[in-house]
Order: sequence, then C-alpha cells, then structure tokens
Amino acid sequence: MITSKRLLAGMACVVVVLLSACASGPKTSNRPVDPMNVKVSGSVNRDFMQAVEYLQGERYPEAVELLQSVVEREQRLSAPYVNLGIAYFKSGDEKHAEESFLEALRAAPLDPVASNELAVLYRHQGRFDEARKTYNDALALHPEHLPLIKNLGILCDLYLQDVNCALAQFQQYLKYQPEDPKVSIWVADLKRRAN
Repeated sequence: MITSKRLLAGMACVVVVLLSACASGPKTSNRPVDPMNVKVSGSVNRDFMQAVEYLQGERYPEAVELLQSVVEREQRLSAPYVNLGIAYFKSGDEKHAEESFLEALRAAPLDPVASNELAVLYRHQGRFDEARKTYNDALALHPEHLPLIKNLGILCDLYLQDVNCALAQFQQYLKYQPEDPKVSIWVADLKRRAN
C-alpha cells in the first residue's frame, strides 16, 4: 500500500525543486535532466502545489485533473508523474497509475520514488518478479533509499517467502533506522523462522 508518509516524503523533495524554479524552458529532453536545474513556470508551480494539497486531502479526482494539466505543460520532471500515478492508484485506476510511474521513469530513469511506487503497484498486482527487479535496479543506484529497502524486504517476506532476502533487507534498513520497532520485530521473527 502506498502510505501517506511516503507520499508526503516524496512530494516534499519535489516541492522544493518546483518552488525554486522561476522561468519556463524547453518542454522535453532526449535525456534525463537534473531536477535541480530545471526552471518551470509559476503556473506549473502553483498547480503542482494545489495538486499536492488535493492528494493530502484525499481529493484524488481533483488531483488527477490538475496533475494531468501539469504534465501537459511540463514533461521534464518525474514528480508530477509520480503524484499523478499515486492519485490514479488511490482512485483504483491501476492502468493509468502504471503508465504515470513509467512516464516518471522516462523523465528520470531509476528515480527512487518513482521506482518504489511502481514496484509497490506491481506487488499489489501480483507481478512479483517485476517488482523485485524494479526494487533491485533502483537500489543499485540508490542503496540507502529506505522505502526501497523496506518494501523489497516486505516483498521478499510476505510474497516471495524468501526469508534470507527479507532478513538482509530489514537488517540493512535497521542500520539507518535502528529505532524502528516494527522492523526490529520483523527481524526477530525472520531470525526465528530461519532457524
């Protein structure tokens, strides 16, 4: 499940990027762009921020409509596509959610937030091999991205019954978040099951 915490964490990073932009540039690029150097129009910033508020308020149809407008005007950044995918997923439209996450990855290949959301969608759909590959590919470039680590552990534990994979992921996660009581309990349970 895509959690509100992950949604807000992913959006927070992107909001900073969008708010710092001030002028419009070319609409598309043949290769990924550095989001820190992308300048977007004020109306895109304003609409993106309003869409974030809609997502936070669980007003998914309004978020979808506004984010569709944003991605029509700005295709270089992954964040609007990720948020559009989340809005679609929360609305039950998995087909368009997947398309949006894939567009986010077109804009920013192996973006950890987009990769995580796509893999969660694949897991939800029972496409476990695709989910695992998506997590692993993204972790190769972002080995410290906690949602990727934790969600790969969940996939390995609950869906693939791969105790060793799950244990490795959760132990890695605890290196960065040693005070997480849930994951500590999961590790203890996995160690018991491994023996």
